[in-house]
Amino acid sequence: MTKLTLGAHPYMLGFDQLERLLERSAKSGNEGYPPFNIEQTSDNSYRITLAVAGFGEDDLSVTVEDRQLVIRGRQGADMGERVFLHRGIAARQFQRSFVLADGVEVGAAIMENGLLHIDLTRAQPETVVQTIKINKWGQ
Repeated sequence: MTKLTLGAHPYMLGFDQLERLLERSAKSGNEGYPPFNIEQTSDNSYRITLAVAGFGEDDLSVTVEDRQLVIRGRQGADMGERVFLHRGIAARQFQRSFVLADGVEVGAAIMENGLLHIDLTRAQPETVVQTIKINKWGQ
């Protein structure tokens, strides 16, 4: 039995790029750190919030690479001679990726109380109706 993919389905023409995006997001291997929320703030806007306790603005980078939002965190190695009796706050680097649909734009990135908020907006496309002229055979 052959596997019917989204791009190979006879009624789904031109969706091969969507299938590649789904495969890429499934392979991203996000392990759950840092934890995050995604909320819908209006009909056309969203907010991603990551818990980045211990990271400063200079330790984080937010980029868009090939329709993929990538958040990276790397803490400086300035721990010095500190001796921890218990270390429960993670101090490791991370990378979180989110695939963005066409028309979704990244707005502001805001740090607040150990949380990184990233605002996204989705542009409403104009409805386009196109009439196709039907010609007689041979013309």
